[in-house]
Amino acid sequence: MPLSMHQASAAVFLRGLRALSAILDKAAAHAEARKIEPTALLQARLFPDMFPFARQVQIATDFAKGSAARLAGVEIPAWEDDEDSFQTLKARVEKTVAFLEGLDPTAFDGAEDRDISLTRRGETTVHKGADYLLHQAMPNFYFHLTTAYDLLRHNGVEVGKRDFIGKV
Repeated sequence: MPLSMHQASAAVFLRGLRALSAILDKAAAHAEARKIEPTALLQARLFPDMFPFARQVQIATDFAKGSAARLAGVEIPAWEDDEDSFQTLKARVEKTVAFLEGLDPTAFDGAEDRDISLTRRGETTVHKGADYLLHQAMPNFYFHLTTAYDLLRHNGVEVGKRDFIGKV
């Protein structure tokens, strides 16, 4: 049986988001145990011109929900980017998980050949679904997921590769 677009997209996003949820718990516990103001971690950056941790989480969830919605041919839910705690970030991740779990796997049938239109900085480009998933959606999702993980690790949160990969 060939790999479906649902398995290649939503299922992969779900695993990454569940791992992200678990590292958010570790980050909150780390801040509490070490008496670190949570804002210090939430606003941590690897470099001044990069987005802070909280924004990395928001963008990772945006890529997961937006990419899956485009591939499934459904409307992308719009959410405010107003999370300001580990708890509200975790709620956003859980909301994204619920959205992905609610998508009908059959809606992804034929998505590899579906035209996906993206408008960035006023320029619209069109990609076939498979190219969009492999060359746009997944790299962006993993970039922001990895950056969030790296920010926590850099700031002393005890996370490792197994935390990033998630439960097998």
